[in-house]
Amino acid sequence: MKKILSVLTLASYSALAQGPAGAPTGTPPQPTQAVLSGASAAAGSGRITGTVVDAATKKPVPFATVALINTATGKPIDGASCDDNGKFNISKVAAGTYQLQVSFLGYKTVERGSVVVTERGGTLNQGTIELGATTQQLGEVVVQGQKQLIEEKVDRLIYNADQDVTAKGGDATDIMRKVPLLAVDLDGNVTLRGSSNVTVLINNKPSTIVASSVADALKQIPADLIQTVEVITSPSAKYDAEGSAGIINIVTKKNTLAGKTLNVDVGAGNRGASLNLNGNYRKGKMGFNLGGFGRSQYNVRGSFNNNQTTVGTTNSLNTIQTADTRNRGLFGNYQLGWDYDITEKSSLTANIRYGVRNNTTNQDNLITKTFLLPSNTYQSGNIRDVQTKDLSGTVDANLTYTYTYAPQKELSILGLYSRNNRTNNFVADLLTNDILSGQRNNNESYNQESTIQVDYSTPLQKNQLLEFGGKGIFRQVNSDYNYYQTQRATGVEQTDASRLSNSLNYDQNITAGYLTYTYTTKTKYTLKAGARYEYTFIDARFSNNSEGALGTIPNYGKLIPSVNLSKSFEKGQTIKIGYNRRLQRPGIQFLNPNTNFANPTNITTGNPYLAPELTDNVEIGFSTQLKAFYINASVFGRRTNNSITSVRDTFSVRSNDPVNPVLQQGIRTSYQNIGREDNYGINLFTNATFFSKWQIGGGIDLYYADLTNNVANSIYRASNSGWVISGRLNSSLTLPNDWTIQAFGGARGRQVQLQGYQGTFAFYNLGIRKQFNEKRGSIGLSGENFANFPFVVNSELTSPILSQKTKTSFYNAGVRINFSYRIGKIGVDQQQPRRRRRSIENDDVKGDGDSGGNEGGGQQATPAPAAPQGGARPGGRPGGRP
Repeated sequence: MKKILSVLTLASYSALAQGPAGAPTGTPPQPTQAVLSGASAAAGSGRITGTVVDAATKKPVPFATVALINTATGKPIDGASCDDNGKFNISKVAAGTYQLQVSFLGYKTVERGSVVVTERGGTLNQGTIELGATTQQLGEVVVQGQKQLIEEKVDRLIYNADQDVTAKGGDATDIMRKVPLLAVDLDGNVTLRGSSNVTVLINNKPSTIVASSVADALKQIPADLIQTVEVITSPSAKYDAEGSAGIINIVTKKNTLAGKTLNVDVGAGNRGASLNLNGNYRKGKMGFNLGGFGRSQYNVRGSFNNNQTTVGTTNSLNTIQTADTRNRGLFGNYQLGWDYDITEKSSLTANIRYGVRNNTTNQDNLITKTFLLPSNTYQSGNIRDVQTKDLSGTVDANLTYTYTYAPQKELSILGLYSRNNRTNNFVADLLTNDILSGQRNNNESYNQESTIQVDYSTPLQKNQLLEFGGKGIFRQVNSDYNYYQTQRATGVEQTDASRLSNSLNYDQNITAGYLTYTYTTKTKYTLKAGARYEYTFIDARFSNNSEGALGTIPNYGKLIPSVNLSKSFEKGQTIKIGYNRRLQRPGIQFLNPNTNFANPTNITTGNPYLAPELTDNVEIGFSTQLKAFYINASVFGRRTNNSITSVRDTFSVRSNDPVNPVLQQGIRTSYQNIGREDNYGINLFTNATFFSKWQIGGGIDLYYADLTNNVANSIYRASNSGWVISGRLNSSLTLPNDWTIQAFGGARGRQVQLQGYQGTFAFYNLGIRKQFNEKRGSIGLSGENFANFPFVVNSELTSPILSQKTKTSFYNAGVRINFSYRIGKIGVDQQQPRRRRRSIENDDVKGDGDSGGNEGGGQQATPAPAAPQGGARPGGRPGGRP
């Protein structure tokens, strides 16, 4: 155990020398542990130098940590990190007797005592210090006590998801619900500080599947493989301008040590099952990773009741709908990774990933009844069964070359290819005496991206850093949609002439360049400022002009500035102030002109003429450690102009009843750049560890939303405002004999939308896990929402020409058992330590996580035929989104 803890201590020294994990490349070095302890030395004129080399190869050990320890107190008072040639320099050392402690991951710690600095000062050259390699092979790295759940860096919060017991066998959605600042609705749509305009990256890489649907992408990522979730609320100019509210980076577990391992995870429950295999192999300069994950979803039931009123020019109609829903699906994720250290300064990494989704949703006995108002006279009715199939396959391939000249001086060249093919169809079977006995809508689509990126960073002085780079994104999107109908009399399917088929081709090419400057003072002020310029070229066209020619959509260029200032204090407090501008381009689900008729009284269509949104963000944050409690508080303000907003009006359609072909009315949803959204709020959360065994944490998010669509016409004009509150509480207890108990609960209050609200909902889970065989294996049992059957959410939509009330029931109580075992051993790699791998951070477009046209980031109240778990999803289905 002492040897294991020694290795971990070396790792922590190494991490301090190289900067905080997860920080962007080029971030100035953070204070060493000696400085953080507050035991700083008085300034003097002495200087201590030397060179650290490998005892066996005599080669330099770059980035080794050299700590200067006061022999009288035994405390470190200063330190340094070796450069690329293994040399170190500790300056301004006061007179006294010191001890040097030299350490690095993979080597035994060397201590050199009786280093005496006289009043005259001068340079004390320690010559060559040799580090011997640690040869102990580790069956497992064991951490005593519990890892901090929340960590804070200069520009981000980090949630250590690998501590979660209850998420075993789940997916990334289960993790996201527990991350501070984030909120996740019952369909899996993610919002950050009340906004769904969030960019989601996986290991700092984009994926076209995330561009298509954040909620669907999260279902393909197993919770067991997530190491951390990084929430970047104030991105610098180095990041793409996408993501109005910020960036979420999901970091998966990786093995960077030598050896070979195989992890096996199996889970099963009343609503799903999973199988995960992950193997790693590393020897010398080369490493491989091969992983496969599969998850099935079944027995997911729900129901809804929808009551809507539409106001026409001659009459008003009341439509009542009820239905039961069923959802099942298969999700897979398979990837192969490779990395190779070409030289001590250069490295090459490659990764290919394939993700697959096969999801089927049924809506049984969708009963529609229409009444004429104000007499409430029955007009018509029908019954239909609707089935939606959402199938997709995504391939991501990337290649990265990195050359490190010296600490903080680095050149990287990155390339990425990503393509998502999607088939999203619905079939409706009419069960009444209508002429039509069936309807079908096919929508095949793809989203393809090719990206090249070059980044360079160089220090100007010891406390200044300059970063600049360029990027090109070449995106092609296509949506091919067709409508069919079947007559009962002939049984022959034919093209639906009343609903035109077409194909949209949407090409979007982006060129970008950025420059950032970082300055850190001796008084622990850090300023990071920069600017990014992006120019977007658009070429959009229909395959035929039956709907009218698609006019020219103008190109546009945007300047994106950012400024971040932080101040650290002696007792660990930190204050941060930040401003940034963000840009949000519309995703295909907003652009796609395919009209979804799965529910004939609630249809949705996109708008290919949409322009990007512009958002200005300001935030002030404070964090501190009060004994066992870590506390973080922040206030923020955000204004979005040119917001992509839902526009709802009414439409008329003649029923298919041959005896009484009356005129029916429904609600049509489309999108326009006519919105303005203001949000002002506060985020509070705390985390504490007691007795190194019991960890408890929680937080509250409160913000005020003010929305308007700026429309002059009174029948379409809408505005809404109100407070939205959400909170979460979690606790984890480590028991003797490797037992762990963990509980979590969260809730969100009424969500303000432009034309109404979405009701309150809550979720909770409880889990227990037992580890065995020196923690190589584990078995766990967890339950979720087990006291609610069903869980009910009420939503409401209002305007001068329509109103709608929806009651959605979710039968999502569940229980699952999970088994995990690891085969193989890992040990310390005797080669030079792995450098932090660079990857493309290609922040994507506005996705369907909005689920309501950017109306406060909430879920639209309109009931959706074939929507997951009860169907409260916009437009009935992801209709035509690739």
